Amino acid sequence: MTTPALLPLSGRRIPTLNPGSSPFPHHRATLRLSEKFILLLILSAFITLCFGAFFFLPDSSKHKRFDLGLEDVLIPHIDSNKEGKHLGGHIIHGQGGHDEHRHREEEESLRSKIRADHERALEEAKEKLKKSREELRAEIQTEKNKVAQDLKKKDSKQLPPVPMPKLVGIHDGDPGDPDIKEKRDKIREMMKHAWDSYRQYGWGHNELKPLAKKGHSTNIFGNSQMGATIVDALDTLYIMGLHDEFKDGQQWIEQNLEFNVNAEVSVFEVNIRFIGGLLAAYYLSGQEVFKIKAVQLAEKLLPAFNTPTGIPWAMVNLKSGVGRNWGWASAGSSILAEFGTLHMEFVHLTYLTGDPAYLNKVMHIRKLLQKMDRPNGLYPNYLNPRTGRWGQHHTSVGGLGDSFYEYLLKAWLMSDKTDLEARQLYDDAIEAIERHLIRKSNGGLTFIGEWKNGHLERKMGHLTCFAGGMFALGADGSPGEKAGHYLQLGAEIAHTCHESYDRTVLKLGPEAFKFDSGLEAVAVRQNEKYYILRPEVIETYWYMWRFTHDPKYRQWGWEAAQAIDKYCRVSGGFSGVKDVYSSSPTYDDVQQSFFLAETLKYLYLLFSSDDLLPLDNWVFNTEAHPLPVLHLANSTLSANNVIR
Repeated sequence: MTTPALLPLSGRRIPTLNPGSSPFPHHRATLRLSEKFILLLILSAFITLCFGAFFFLPDSSKHKRFDLGLEDVLIPHIDSNKEGKHLGGHIIHGQGGHDEHRHREEEESLRSKIRADHERALEEAKEKLKKSREELRAEIQTEKNKVAQDLKKKDSKQLPPVPMPKLVGIHDGDPGDPDIKEKRDKIREMMKHAWDSYRQYGWGHNELKPLAKKGHSTNIFGNSQMGATIVDALDTLYIMGLHDEFKDGQQWIEQNLEFNVNAEVSVFEVNIRFIGGLLAAYYLSGQEVFKIKAVQLAEKLLPAFNTPTGIPWAMVNLKSGVGRNWGWASAGSSILAEFGTLHMEFVHLTYLTGDPAYLNKVMHIRKLLQKMDRPNGLYPNYLNPRTGRWGQHHTSVGGLGDSFYEYLLKAWLMSDKTDLEARQLYDDAIEAIERHLIRKSNGGLTFIGEWKNGHLERKMGHLTCFAGGMFALGADGSPGEKAGHYLQLGAEIAHTCHESYDRTVLKLGPEAFKFDSGLEAVAVRQNEKYYILRPEVIETYWYMWRFTHDPKYRQWGWEAAQAIDKYCRVSGGFSGVKDVYSSSPTYDDVQQSFFLAETLKYLYLLFSSDDLLPLDNWVFNTEAHPLPVLHLANSTLSANNVIR
């Protein structure tokens, strides 16, 4: 793991200082021996064992045995009228001669069995040696498949039948306008290029190196090949009508996606990408395999919560269940945006399984946070899972903090607006953020800074740009008739983030930009000038379009789509760029899985009609995976008493 250069994580998450960092290669030399030779070695060992057992068994005629059979020791409830026997399980006397004779017969029988096994083994060895290499390979493969199937049967748990939530708007979304439809078709073509390139060059790997044309991974997935791009892209493929590609992904998941691997993974990333992606694919398609896989993986994450406070570790080993935190995190702390971004997925897991453990875990986190003091009403980004104390007093609506606030709002929305506690927590948090972090620049741009040890840093990250959409999404239901105010605040953030794109050479936004020393919405440091196919700005454009239908949001989204297609597209997919202020940028050679999950999905929805995944019926997790609202009024949730 690179330290302290943080990882290029998707959606609301940790910022990165070195984009497209190389995966850790794991090369293992393999020694291939002839299958016949290996088989002969095994048979030789077996025959030797048989001979050893035959010649070295003790002879009971020369040695008195001291071990008695169980029936020699305790004979419960025997007829007391028979001489030499007692009730109540006492030792029986006077049976020595009979026992010695019986043991001699047993040993003779054992010798006969060993002789028979030995002769059978020799016959089997002769038969094996007559077979060809191909026949031996086929037998070995058959045995491997049988073992794999047995393991799958052991892992699959029967889930209770649950009514499917009311699903609205999972097809079509034709915008009507031919010009808009043409733009939407272009986004679909970009998705097909990204998917086909991954299918050709990186299939089964977590991500793709589009220039090197090979698989790629980062340490958030450990050393495993879990097909992150496949799982992340499924729902995007489905809503775009790319059903052949969807079926390819489903088939890979059915045959290859296993979680009993010795891999240390990010709990947060695996939750939002894998569990979120699998749940969304299940709800959209109705295919049970996605639900089953989501539950199997969720069970592997639960040991991460085994801490003194119940605040989960950042990472967990899927095989051993051992957890730990990132080495760079303040004083061994867990991160607010990570342990605070589990609620949506875990509520759905409890709904689908009837198991209250998932809901209890996230509600415990909420209760603990409610009891804690918050400096200036703000939530610091770091919390120690051993002591339950805050780490460094650093508050951000960008990396490290962001999706915690998003999930407070979305917990309320996903509950059909019945989780009033979540709504109150969101409103209180946003009020503190507006008071302490939101400012206007000298040039009139509204930005969200970061609170560090008592002072405001006038810098905003690309990740923070999601907040424009969040303010718009949460406007309805705001206290004190402030809906209009928060919709306007969302529009101002969208404008600022558009400026960060518009003030670059490539018309793509940098990772972070400042508002001081005469510079506004511009990156200063070289390690903040990159663009890694992030979705947050386009996400905000989409939410603002849905709530206002102002055509400028579609125009801004189209500008971004054209810039991505012009500067990030290569023959092997799409790549991030290292400097958005350079007319001849170098590539980072990574096609992030979130590009297919989020960036292209939000662009496609921006150029679709509002009846495709309507916001009254769907809530998007922080990786843009749509999960249905659980309506209390219909049979959906009332069927599951655990959630109620």
